[in-house]
Amino acid sequence: MQTIGIIAFTKAGCALAKKLADGLGLGSGSVCGPARFADELGIDAYGSLDAWTQAHFATDDALIFVGASGIAVRAIAPHVRDKFSDPAVVSVDEAGRFVVPLLSVHVGGANELAREVAAITGGQAAVSTATDVNGLFAVDEWAARHGFAILERSIAKEISAALLDGCPVGFKSDFELDEKPSGVTEGAADIGFVVSLDDSAMPFPRTLHLVPRVATVGVGCRKGTDPSALEQAVADALAEANVSAKAVTTIASIDVKKDELAILELASKMGWSPVFYTADELAAVPGEFSSSDFVKRTVGVDNVCERAACASGGELVLGKQAGGGITVAIACVKEGQPL
Repeated sequence: MQTIGIIAFTKAGCALAKKLADGLGLGSGSVCGPARFADELGIDAYGSLDAWTQAHFATDDALIFVGASGIAVRAIAPHVRDKFSDPAVVSVDEAGRFVVPLLSVHVGGANELAREVAAITGGQAAVSTATDVNGLFAVDEWAARHGFAILERSIAKEISAALLDGCPVGFKSDFELDEKPSGVTEGAADIGFVVSLDDSAMPFPRTLHLVPRVATVGVGCRKGTDPSALEQAVADALAEANVSAKAVTTIASIDVKKDELAILELASKMGWSPVFYTADELAAVPGEFSSSDFVKRTVGVDNVCERAACASGGELVLGKQAGGGITVAIACVKEGQPL
């Protein structure tokens, strides 16, 4: 579920903010307003607009400002980085008539949020992005909605420009998709995008890679393993499997390795979630895995890396790779298996 912070500046605005929180399925703690209204309306009070914006910009998926758009623009200006990392920001007047997506309109989902807010208030979402105004497919919005990592940002912009200019844009997918993009061709084109775990695939001269985030790396290693050695072993395994590092969400191992510096450092560097399982949990993972009597005597289960990779429901795409006291395996969730 998205985390959304809502702030308002007048009594009427705070009332609308509470209505939005209810309509979006958020708790009352999502709403902040002036201290003089807080107790009466049952909302939180903010100390200063600058402090509220800084805190929520860093932690929330989206921000809603109930008031003039200029207030929101000035508040967020010091924190804006780029549309691929900024939260969605929407402003709505306190009467709920006009809802303006201000920031991260496609990737962050501000356009979609603006439409949701307008549906609650009975107002109008003032969507102004060129692809939306012209009724064209927006590759960055489509990718974000499906949870795909967008690798080449400049090519994403070129694809939008090509669609606006009426030029053919190609599409290829290694996955079965419930929703296929519209207005693109599965034939030849000078520019296009591919949904694939392999970020080296080049089906078009100018190719944008959209990578499903469906992979888990399972690892085992000796105590005190050099972090750079583990990083290289994982990189080699990903290359062997033709799986982009951007496809990985999790690095997994056995719980006796929960304090292993090499694993924790790699997780932090790559933005992966470290997950550790007990020997009993790993032993219960269904499937056929390579087995080691030595590993079983040492940690209580016959295989760590393959079982850890599959423990969250994935299927192996690369079995155990071993060397230098390190083992690595890679799994992808079933829904993300290539065709």
